[in-house]
Amino acid sequence: MRSSFLRACGGSVAAIGLVLLSGGTAAAHVTADAPGAQQGKYSVVTFRVPTESETASTTALTVTLPNVKSARTEPIPGWSAKVDRNDKSEAVAVTWTADPGAPGVGPGQFQRFAISLGPLPKQDTVSFPAKQTYSDGKVVAWDQPIGPDGTEPEHPAPTVTLLAGTAGEDDGHKVDSNEAAQTSDTTDNTARWLGGIGLALGLLGVALGLGAVIRGRQS
Repeated sequence: MRSSFLRACGGSVAAIGLVLLSGGTAAAHVTADAPGAQQGKYSVVTFRVPTESETASTTALTVTLPNVKSARTEPIPGWSAKVDRNDKSEAVAVTWTADPGAPGVGPGQFQRFAISLGPLPKQDTVSFPAKQTYSDGKVVAWDQPIGPDGTEPEHPAPTVTLLAGTAGEDDGHKVDSNEAAQTSDTTDNTARWLGGIGLALGLLGVALGLGAVIRGRQS
């Protein structure tokens, strides 16, 4: 009885250990985050890069962006960044490389890499295939798409969900122009009314003056 109970406990502990290990692996993925990012707009995308190796450091990260007009990296001490544009594939690649003598991202650590880019494509989600290079020469490609049923692959590509875009700046300018036109029309009408009243008062003053002159001569 006691041995059966111990075996059951041992099985439970093993199962829990597998769950924890699988959770740790999932958490170690290279991920992307861009709160509030909208389709067709500019945004800051932050890539979170953990080092999975127990003996080597992360020394480089290359991320492929969609065809965007602008891509600007945030300075990181100990790292240099380079933006390359491929006119044939209409893709932009950004590579961060640890400076010579810099430690990179050591085992058990992670680093954030931020980039301002846009305009983002007009689609629900956008993926950023990435390659993580270690100091021992190992390269891990994070470029696998999520399965049709939502199943996560072993090395998923960092993905960001985009909100539907709102009215653009041009629309706002059109609205402002219409409001300005309406204001201008109102101002013109008011000016005409005031001008008409002033003219009427002027004519009345002239008439009164002429009447006074005529009455003076008659007297």
